[in-house]
Amino acid sequence: MNRSALVSQAEPRDFIALLKPRVMSLVVFTALTGIVIAPGGVHPVLAAISLLCIAVGAGASGALNMWYDADIDALMGRTATRPIPAGRVTPGEALAFGLVLSVLSVLVLGLVANWLAAGLLAFTIFFYAVIYTMWLKRWTPQNIVIGGAAGAFPPMIGWAAVTGSVSLESLVLFLIIFIWTPPHFWALALIKSEDYARAGVPMLPVACGEAETRRQILLYTLVLAPVGMAPWFLGFAGLTYGVVAAAGGLGMIWLAIEIYRRREGAAARKASGRMFAFSILYLFALFAVLLVEQGILARIL
Repeated sequence: MNRSALVSQAEPRDFIALLKPRVMSLVVFTALTGIVIAPGGVHPVLAAISLLCIAVGAGASGALNMWYDADIDALMGRTATRPIPAGRVTPGEALAFGLVLSVLSVLVLGLVANWLAAGLLAFTIFFYAVIYTMWLKRWTPQNIVIGGAAGAFPPMIGWAAVTGSVSLESLVLFLIIFIWTPPHFWALALIKSEDYARAGVPMLPVACGEAETRRQILLYTLVLAPVGMAPWFLGFAGLTYGVVAAAGGLGMIWLAIEIYRRREGAAARKASGRMFAFSILYLFALFAVLLVEQGILARIL
């Protein structure tokens, strides 16, 4: 037997790519916000370990997603260079990597923080890897609407890691990300609709058409703008947050209207690209201001 066949040929960067580091960065940031603004506080070392567990759990679900989706990833230009379709990591390696990290992240979070936070993390991994990846993504154009819940759980998990409970505040943070996800992702889907059609994935532009997708982006954005201001309305964010949320919400609405109006050619692609980019900035700004205003500054003052 060739011994080299028993040793992985993948490089460390290939396993890092399986963790979807760009997605993980958003998970880490929103989870950090939940940890910092939660009442009561926690020892910095325990907070850091909890945050690491949440990040690893998110990465594990990303690895499981890439393992299952390797067949369709190979058909899309955006994902064809991922480690599995490119042949740098075998499916078995990715599956084992994802499962091991999933178990470790949940167990360590339970031991370091509490089992409610660990349970929420376990459910998040299951929801993304099984409910979204194995079922919703391939069977319904509402895949990203329902599946977006997986990306909305991190601030709730961070909050639970500190308090051992789920509160109205953490539910509001969940809701902001949950409603933000469809217009954010559909803006990209409009640009990459040919990729999804080639792979047979029923994303909204493929299954229901671009006109319906543009209408849904506008509708969700009109709901998102006031929901984004909810922390200020409910009193757990200050005036700075309210101003940023209002300005950002108006910006999102304006870009959604642009997508709705510009339906052909380079102008349509540009409008979708601007919406996709600005939506990332919008969500980052909301959580950054909340983190500073209600977390770091509150503790200093």
